[in-house]
Amino acid sequence: MCTSVMVGKKATYDGTILLSRNEDYTRNNWNKYMVFRPFPEYNNKRGDNTAVSDGIWTLGNGLKVTVPKKMYRYNAMPDAVGSQEAVYTIGRHFFFEERGINEHNVAISATNSLTINQKANVADALLASGGIAESVIPTLLLPQVESAKEAVKLLGKYVEKYGASEVNGILIGDPSESWYFEIGSCHHWIAVRIPEDSYLIVANGMRVHSVNLDDDAVLSSKKLFEFVSKNKLLETPERHNFNFAEAFGIPGDPYNVDRIWLAQKILTPSLEQTPRQYQYPLFLKPDKKIHIRDVMNVLRATYDGTVLEGIAERPIGVDRTAESHIMVLDPKMPHELKGLIWQVVSTPMGAPYIPLFSVMDDIPSCFSLEGNQYSPLSAYWSFRGLYSLCEINQDEYKPIVEKLWSRYEEQSLCEAEPLKEMLIKMYAHDSAVAIDFAKRYSTGNAYQSVGIANKERNLLMTKITIQK
Repeated sequence: MCTSVMVGKKATYDGTILLSRNEDYTRNNWNKYMVFRPFPEYNNKRGDNTAVSDGIWTLGNGLKVTVPKKMYRYNAMPDAVGSQEAVYTIGRHFFFEERGINEHNVAISATNSLTINQKANVADALLASGGIAESVIPTLLLPQVESAKEAVKLLGKYVEKYGASEVNGILIGDPSESWYFEIGSCHHWIAVRIPEDSYLIVANGMRVHSVNLDDDAVLSSKKLFEFVSKNKLLETPERHNFNFAEAFGIPGDPYNVDRIWLAQKILTPSLEQTPRQYQYPLFLKPDKKIHIRDVMNVLRATYDGTVLEGIAERPIGVDRTAESHIMVLDPKMPHELKGLIWQVVSTPMGAPYIPLFSVMDDIPSCFSLEGNQYSPLSAYWSFRGLYSLCEINQDEYKPIVEKLWSRYEEQSLCEAEPLKEMLIKMYAHDSAVAIDFAKRYSTGNAYQSVGIANKERNLLMTKITIQK
């Protein structure tokens, strides 16, 4: 149910790589938990480790793998009720971690849920449970990879060895390059490197088509072409013009292609494309360099004012988004400061993108409160609760909240470049001071945004009661 935007570094205004996604859910209240992992779930230093036994790591969905040898720090955004959902282990909140950046500046966003066609599933049926799945992918990869390409190859090995229980699209990047990875069936996958001058849009349908399997910008499972040919998943498969999405997925579904059309219309308006095509271009060059602000606009986009207004089933921006993120990987910044996450807690339709450096290890307690029941102490409910109040009178109250967060984001965006310049100079003088400043800046932003939300909620609640 998610929508993603990936942008190459020559397509952005400042030479950064962008990985972004709306994590949509099936209902409107789904609390997320912000966390910094000083060590992974399989490290015995956790003290309550029941996930490891005899050299085998059992992840929350039942997947069992050999305990990795590497142990890197990373940040994550798991479900607040992760310890309840993860039935195979009782590791605390290591479930549906969704996005993160590790100490080597490898970023992963997982996943866009996809759909497999019946013929492909008969040929290589998905596991009923316990395989590679959205719920465990960041938890599995982030602690043990040092580059995006290593992450792609490692995930591919896991899919081929253990099998997948879902078909998914995964965003993977580092400050040098980014890759989009699709799981097409139980053991088959493909990954494409994002061209530096282009962007990629993903909804909930498989996207990879028109690629050359022999190109070094394409990686895939062993004997993928032979498997597709043998099982007649394509009428006339072409190795140098390969359509993975058609072989394994269901292209052309309006639920998915409508969002692809909308996002490409926003970022490349000069290209006139008719709605509801079977497949849209995999990669496109933007009409102008893409700013973080542009990605925010895409992730909030609706069909208002387009030919699909009142026709399309669902837009990109929806109320049931649990969290939204834009991960920025900046090759110009010092190593520890290359990763910046613009994080929304709840839906971006009613909450702000908060800039947080990936080194942030002091997470305010309000971002760690559990449960999907309303609590005035929870950051999630500060944002979600304020937005929910707008439902009482959308015409009057919703513009107030939109203006509030627009001002907050604009101020943060205006500060971004001067802040980076300051941190670079500070790092050259004293790296520890610069890193500490970035941490405190991030923690301060988290606290401040919640304070703003709570203040506005109180004002709006008072206004509502007076009017009644």
